[in-house]
Amino acid sequence: MVHDSPDNPDDRARKAPPAASDTPPERLAGPDVDPAAAGGDDEDDALLPDILEESGAVGEGPLATGHEAIERAVRLAPTSPGVYRMLNANADVLYVGKAKNVKKRLSSYARQSAPLPARILRMIAATVTVEIVSTTTETEALLLEANLIKQLRPRFNVQLRDDKSFPYILITGDHWAPQILKHRGAQTRPGRYFGPFASAGAVNRTITALQRAFLIRSCTDSFFESRTRPCLLHQIRRCAAPCTREIDFGGYSTLVREASDFLSGKSHAVKQELAGEMEKASNELEFERAALYRDRLAALSAIQSQQGINPRTVEEADVFAIHQEGGFSCVEVFFFRTGQNWGNRAYFPRAEKSFTPEEVLGSFLAQFYDDKPPPRNILLSHDIEESELLANALSIKAGHKVEVTAPKRGEKKELVAHALTNAREALGRKLADTATQSRLLEAMAATLSLPHVPKRIEVYDNSHIQGTNAVGAMIVAGPDGFVKNQYRKFNIKSEGITPGDDFAMMREVLERRFKRLINPPEDAAKEGNKAKDDDFPQWPDLVIIDGGRGQLNAVREIFANLGLTQVSLMSVAKGPDRDAGRETLFMPEREAIKLEPRDPVLYFIQRLRDEAHRFVIGSHRKLRKKDIREAGLQEIPGIGPSRKRALLHHFGTLKEIERASIADLGKVPGVSAESARRIFEYFHPQPG
Repeated sequence: MVHDSPDNPDDRARKAPPAASDTPPERLAGPDVDPAAAGGDDEDDALLPDILEESGAVGEGPLATGHEAIERAVRLAPTSPGVYRMLNANADVLYVGKAKNVKKRLSSYARQSAPLPARILRMIAATVTVEIVSTTTETEALLLEANLIKQLRPRFNVQLRDDKSFPYILITGDHWAPQILKHRGAQTRPGRYFGPFASAGAVNRTITALQRAFLIRSCTDSFFESRTRPCLLHQIRRCAAPCTREIDFGGYSTLVREASDFLSGKSHAVKQELAGEMEKASNELEFERAALYRDRLAALSAIQSQQGINPRTVEEADVFAIHQEGGFSCVEVFFFRTGQNWGNRAYFPRAEKSFTPEEVLGSFLAQFYDDKPPPRNILLSHDIEESELLANALSIKAGHKVEVTAPKRGEKKELVAHALTNAREALGRKLADTATQSRLLEAMAATLSLPHVPKRIEVYDNSHIQGTNAVGAMIVAGPDGFVKNQYRKFNIKSEGITPGDDFAMMREVLERRFKRLINPPEDAAKEGNKAKDDDFPQWPDLVIIDGGRGQLNAVREIFANLGLTQVSLMSVAKGPDRDAGRETLFMPEREAIKLEPRDPVLYFIQRLRDEAHRFVIGSHRKLRKKDIREAGLQEIPGIGPSRKRALLHHFGTLKEIERASIADLGKVPGVSAESARRIFEYFHPQPG
């Protein structure tokens, strides 16, 4: 989907660029920051949910008690559209449903002689209260139901468990030399947005190729304004360097227009235009310019080859296909915009085995578009019961007509079949990975004589340089592998810790972690235990630390002081000369354990330790980099926090401040000529 922000400057006259000798234009907005970029470009697949067994385990009472509670609600229920919530004795929401006639729908649950599935009977048996919200139309009820399911995560509903927002490509419109970047979140910055893309990685690859093809800058405005010579991207032919006027305003505007046209679906016209320019340059014997056009054409071809299947007759659509196997469901989603394939993604919604594919897909769609703009066409692998109602609801929300269909022939049918194949393969891979992980956890439990197979493993490590920038980290693993949304870092805060005292650092990390579990904050208590979200426990079954018997005994003492007895504990000591494969494992009240170098359990433990080490080292480097950057300015006489922030905001990095001339430094708001001289002399001391 391509659209402009409400403040798109295309609707008003653009400002001409300043002359080379003029002051650079004032910055209008800071750069957009993609939250996903901080943790990595590729997004992890959703975890495979636990199978919801059809046995009890929800605190059911007698079936008659549930019928009585529903009958009481029926007497007061309206005959108009609305949403109802069934609650258990603990006031937990069991189920959220909608109906055109709430009274009639609840009556169907109240009839004791009615043949109902076992899942519904268990839900009724657990119900003690029914809450009702009336709506004006059934469409409103559908939208409210989807919102409440995502918010409350009821036990008996289908749940979309991974609902991250999707990244877009933004070509900014608040600067005379537009910037191309990845954007996620509210689309408030002026410019043109292209998307959604399936993952941050897909956006990054596309932006890199677009830079090669159209030479559009990706730097921030502050970096752009501080340049006095072209950066490395210009040298490797990925930027036209408008910052130093290597290209004029008209030429750069042409590049931006071509990039926008390509992302808008006019790829054939753009390629024809570039091919014509290449041939013209060749005929004029300007072979260097012709080679530049050749490289740009190759970059565009690379983008389209990475996109895989591109439809011929489908301009804008989302394709959904569902496959069920082994009690699990996988929904594969493909995004097609401007006739181009902008990626696909697999989801594994949480649902009981008794749900049909149509039921899972129908509930999934309503939740999927709760916070996302729908395209004009939604193509499905299965006919869902309320496709017309969903189409009406999405049309109202989007402001344009939305069609929801399950195609039976033609290219649309081929797209759905392709998505269905991907759904089948994705679920097969996920089941295989989960089975392997489960076998490793079972083998670990047997090897280490754990009381049960661990569902949650936490691994701790810390990092520092001679006690400075000390940081601790926790990584988490479970039946589906590493659970990265549960990772945590701990900046060491205690002032009394002796620099380099690893025991004291570990004590602070573990005390902060487990005191929060033992005595949760009031806001967390009000929200309830978030472990319900994905059926993933918050308490670890096994804690692993890096170190030998000394570290193990220190942690045992910490656990004893906290009263922790239900958590198993292990330390991993590196082998002689730090050789991998010769590690020694230590556990309380047991002899040291040495596994065979090729033991799969040892490989698994090494992976856990190495992941913790990677995460803590990365966290430490970020902290150290920030500290170095700030310290470099704090040591300059007369430069306080306000001027420091102004300098960093203007130049972006300490290195750029170091490179700046006295004249450039004097252009920073709040920096006088004398301060500019001091800053320059600090970075460029005179000999003698």
